[in-house]
Amino acid sequence: MTDAELAAKLAEDAGQLLLNLRNNSDLTGRELGDAGDTAANEMLVAALHELRPEDGLLSEESRDTQERLGKDRVWIIDPVDGTREYSEGRSDWAVHVALAVKGQPSVGAVSLPALNLTLRSDFPIAAPVRQDRLRMVVSRSRPAKEAIAVAEILDAELVPMGSAGAKAMAVVRGEADIYLHSGGQYEWDNCAPAAVAQAHDLHCSRIDGSTLQYNQKDTYLPDLLICHMQDADRILDLVTNL
Repeated sequence: MTDAELAAKLAEDAGQLLLNLRNNSDLTGRELGDAGDTAANEMLVAALHELRPEDGLLSEESRDTQERLGKDRVWIIDPVDGTREYSEGRSDWAVHVALAVKGQPSVGAVSLPALNLTLRSDFPIAAPVRQDRLRMVVSRSRPAKEAIAVAEILDAELVPMGSAGAKAMAVVRGEADIYLHSGGQYEWDNCAPAAVAQAHDLHCSRIDGSTLQYNQKDTYLPDLLICHMQDADRILDLVTNL
């Protein structure tokens, strides 16, 4: 399998495992979320160690080591992006599998298991259509103040949604036009979404306009903008001047 095929297969397999666990166990709430995180992580890590043994690995659910920093190729995974949504029986959660090459989000797959859908960097779907009245996805519990302020200036409709992957893929799928996040994320939260969004000709950057960089010693990558290319400069300017 190519790297992209492997990313998609692993994201889909982990998603199916998570659905089976949610549908067929007696676990609920935090116990279900913890069990899902553990089971999916174990499956993904074992597969990557077997199939790409020379590559580095960074997972939200595994202890980080310095070994990956010396490698050009590093897999970055989030076994359950949106554990809360997963454990609540919602559909707005995801599985992220990405490959960063020399710090760039080169390959990615984001599975939305509850929707039976996987978005891939190697097989872009139709380019998302921009709406006249822009729509911005925001956290359903903690909308970022910068996002709210920009939405007000743009008269953008707010679309509350769960996980980072679900929000990013809403832009890819044409269900939203802007994902502006400033509330804190880590590399595993946005590497796969960024790879997929870039493959769909969307703008992806930090909210200061700088390039997203991965496989860093400090994995904190707190902010992100995904939007249509034609809106990027204006949004970045608005954020700068808030």
